[in-house]
Amino acid sequence: MEINPIAVILVYMDSKGDRLLYRYPYAADKSLNNQNLSYSVNNSLPHVDSSGSLTQKSGSDGLQKKRHRFALQNSDDLLQTQPLNSAGNIAISKAGQLQGFSDDVLAPLFAVKPQLCNQKFELKVNDVRFVSHPTLVPRREQQLQQQRSNFISQLTNVTSVVPQQQQQQPQQMLVNIVFALHAQASYSIVKCYYDLSKRLGLALKVEEQRVGYLTEETVLMTRTHDEVSSQQLPLEKAFDLISERCTLAQSLKSIYHDLCTTGLLNATINQNLTLCFCLPAKAHQLHKKGSMVDPETIDQCLKSLKPYHGMLLLVAAVELLDCIPPAAARMLFQLIEVYTPLMSLQSMASDADLSIEHVYKLVSHLVYWAKATIIYPLCETNVYVIAPDAPLHTKSHLVEKFSARFPGMSLFEVISDFSLPTSIGHLTTPLQQSARQGILAQMVLWMLQHHLLMQLHTYVQFMPGDVDDLDSDEDDDDEMESASLMDLAGSMLGQDDILIAGRSSNSDDDLVAGSLLSLSSQPLPVPHTSRRSITEDRFSAGGSTTSENIAAQPSSSHKSNFSMTASLSTDNCDSIDSIEDEEKIKELLQVFDESDRPAIRRIPASANLDDLSLMVKLYEAGYFKSEHHLEEIMYFENLKRSQLLQLLDKFREVLIIYETEDPAIASMYNNKMPGEW
Repeated sequence: MEINPIAVILVYMDSKGDRLLYRYPYAADKSLNNQNLSYSVNNSLPHVDSSGSLTQKSGSDGLQKKRHRFALQNSDDLLQTQPLNSAGNIAISKAGQLQGFSDDVLAPLFAVKPQLCNQKFELKVNDVRFVSHPTLVPRREQQLQQQRSNFISQLTNVTSVVPQQQQQQPQQMLVNIVFALHAQASYSIVKCYYDLSKRLGLALKVEEQRVGYLTEETVLMTRTHDEVSSQQLPLEKAFDLISERCTLAQSLKSIYHDLCTTGLLNATINQNLTLCFCLPAKAHQLHKKGSMVDPETIDQCLKSLKPYHGMLLLVAAVELLDCIPPAAARMLFQLIEVYTPLMSLQSMASDADLSIEHVYKLVSHLVYWAKATIIYPLCETNVYVIAPDAPLHTKSHLVEKFSARFPGMSLFEVISDFSLPTSIGHLTTPLQQSARQGILAQMVLWMLQHHLLMQLHTYVQFMPGDVDDLDSDEDDDDEMESASLMDLAGSMLGQDDILIAGRSSNSDDDLVAGSLLSLSSQPLPVPHTSRRSITEDRFSAGGSTTSENIAAQPSSSHKSNFSMTASLSTDNCDSIDSIEDEEKIKELLQVFDESDRPAIRRIPASANLDDLSLMVKLYEAGYFKSEHHLEEIMYFENLKRSQLLQLLDKFREVLIIYETEDPAIASMYNNKMPGEW
């Protein structure tokens, strides 16, 4: 898809008539003109021979076709006798110039009626599309006369009928700056050229009202055309003289060249009014060849701009003055003074003493003009990988450019470290010097500026397992849990109890076994009173010696009763807290679907109220739908990276984690032109 304009045309109309005053480029194809001339002579002029029959050449071969002078003409014969010739129609030559038309035809075509002025004008002829914004401009002389008449009427309070009629029907002139484009141009490109034509018309209207600039330029162009036509010189000579004499023609010529080279305009009309314009589809190709960046895509990217994002300049800070209006230059200076790719937009706004809204506007302006791009602030945890469309062939101009920027370093050697997703922290060690780490950061920034690397972000998707898998896993967990409870009971008995149980009889063993089974059926945590009752039963079954020892020490028995009462009160508080926690956990689990609750309940971390509360909070906020990366979750929820990674690790059985690029930022450069790889 061709973005460059084919030609720019200036059409003017007033009370004296319409005229095509200037167009660029105006280099004519002599062979084409000769072909058109021969075609018109051979095919258009019939000849009457001596017999009274009409003879007409059917082509360049000179074959004659006789037809009686009184024969009726059929419409089918007319269509067949004059076949379509692409050279005689409006088309695009091999050199990319407009051909097959004359200025006398285009002048009345673009000199539209007043009803069609001050709105979009679009016309498609064959493979050429004409786009413009016809503008009505009142003459400055008439405006001065109206101002004088209004001033006199205010002084005398007398108004005549004739001045009122002149005020109701003011004399105006039409100026139409037309851009000829390829018919296959996209809607966004056509819209950009229409906007440029509208701005040019408005600029000429302002200068006409200020000093009568448009009137002077049109009069000078008309005189030049009359002078050349009186000398019978070719039309191209008139355009050459107009380019030398008229500043308006010089501005249109420079605008055409800027659109074809960089897509960035910074033209000055009449040395007074500055016109700034950007064609994003052309400007962004300077940094990434083959990319097709539409204004709609840029707006979509800028709508997703967040305070945690960062900015990376693609050009030197001095070049930024070309795309910033003078009124915003002061705020731009404040932002550039604190600019660093290591800081977020919020931090830069705070250091520059600017509001975050002003920073958004400045950054959006720089991104639109292909002066900057949006990144995440550079840090050790950022993960980068080689871009799939990176121009890394051996004859790439970036190889020499990288060697000139970093002497002694090879682009292929450095970028090979990012063949797999790698963070900057993995490429550095604490033993390296700070200068080495700084050079690595600069090389990463250079590769980001030339779109050789892309950053990967971590996204999370909530996806619990199937119910059948959960049931089989729960059976295995029950067996392991029963075995662990038996081990826990044995450990709770203590070494002394085990020795005493060894001295007891078989009946005592059965009693101990029964007490263990009863213990295993009790809910955890097991109160200390259970251990006390089991021990007392064993002492009572062992004989009278033990009971006598207990009876001989009433003071110790009193102390043990006091401690038992205290432990009962503590255990009751713990059991109450555990019941309350269990109720809170059940309440939190109500957020999930009923089919998903068993998968979450079987995770050990779900028993922790703090972990489950944070999990539910992030789930309700919609962070586990593959739409928010970790950096965004950390910013909006005020979480540390380590805290978030620990939570994801605890609930890894129901969460899927993967890495990909930010779709909002990546959408700017993923659109390819037709025919590009």
